[in-house]
Amino acid sequence: METQNTCVNCKSEIALNFCPNCGQKKYRRIDAQYLKDEIQYAVLHTNKGFFYTLKNLLKNPGRTTREFIDGNRVNHYKPILLAFVLSGISTFISYKILKMGEVLGDFFNKQTGVSADEMNGIMTSMSSYLSIIVLFLLPFFAGVTRIVFGKWGHNYFEHVVMNAFFYSLYSLYTLILVFPVLYFFRENSTHFVVLTYASMLLNPFLFILFFKGFYPEKSLGKIISKAVLVFFLIVIGYLCFSIVIGIISAFYYRQIQAV
Repeated sequence: METQNTCVNCKSEIALNFCPNCGQKKYRRIDAQYLKDEIQYAVLHTNKGFFYTLKNLLKNPGRTTREFIDGNRVNHYKPILLAFVLSGISTFISYKILKMGEVLGDFFNKQTGVSADEMNGIMTSMSSYLSIIVLFLLPFFAGVTRIVFGKWGHNYFEHVVMNAFFYSLYSLYTLILVFPVLYFFRENSTHFVVLTYASMLLNPFLFILFFKGFYPEKSLGKIISKAVLVFFLIVIGYLCFSIVIGIISAFYYRQIQAV
């Protein structure tokens, strides 16, 4: 196994595995052992970080997030990437296993007379971009929590990370608690939709759980009042956003149908 003690990037001397000047990994000739080690590291490190973060989010989401923001990051999965991955998993289960597009299409057809196929097409189009929509909304959520919790010492960008972790927590509870229930009601579109919207009532409790863990020094009363305000502002913003996206999606779907 060939290695050398001079950094191939900046020519500094390397005493350990990484260059102290630029961070370049110590040169090592690529061979079978190199590829084996790289693959093993990539698989095990990713899995460790992913499942380690999921486990800690379920155990104490607020404390886990606070520790990450305060600098304990080496074992954790990247929060924005985690939110993106869990959003993709949720979308896949929603539309491939729960058949949410078909169920909602049937429901809105009964309620409004909108074609079930058209509604299914709209919902499917929206689901295709859900992960991107989530990332697009994170700055908005961060703005809301920054305004509400702004005097408690964290900047806007830390609130972006905070909200990425919270969205991941919400996705986990949805996958574990909500989706199994919805699965058994997928044949009844009315019950399915009622349960879907009722599951949103889980959010205030998750907010309180999350922020009490994040700010353990604050009283429960202050946490509850601020969590309720955050939930209220986000619901209003989300409804406005959904209406706009729904209108755009309906227009786009009809344009496609007309071609």
